[in-house]
Amino acid sequence: MPTLSSTESGTTPLQVAYARCLPDDRRMSWVYLVIAGLFEIGWPIGLKLAQSSEKRVVGITLAVACLVVSGWLLWLAQRDIPMGTAYAVWTGIGAAGTFLVGIWVFGDPSSLARYLGVVLIIVGVATLRLAH
Repeated sequence: MPTLSSTESGTTPLQVAYARCLPDDRRMSWVYLVIAGLFEIGWPIGLKLAQSSEKRVVGITLAVACLVVSGWLLWLAQRDIPMGTAYAVWTGIGAAGTFLVGIWVFGDPSSLARYLGVVLIIVGVATLRLAH
């Protein structure tokens, strides 16, 4: 047990406790990936908004910003998650989220079959996570 002054390696108890609270690299990679998937939803929304001349600049700015953040977070996630798994999860979150935003916010058509398709995407993403 480390003392209050320091451990044999020169690490203070506070540093040891702080290190134990941090998630390991793999968990953090999955956090990056989920957040990247959520930002993946943002760029189609930005492109949809940009179709209106009054919101063109805001929409394109949103789309580009979301693309950059999403891509950067995907890059971080791929440090510990295989490329194929990361890409499939990233696009799955983006596709399912964009589908739902399209229906709830933009009035896109919905049907039981379309919802079933999204459920299958979500099940596929969950399966990839559990299999990793």
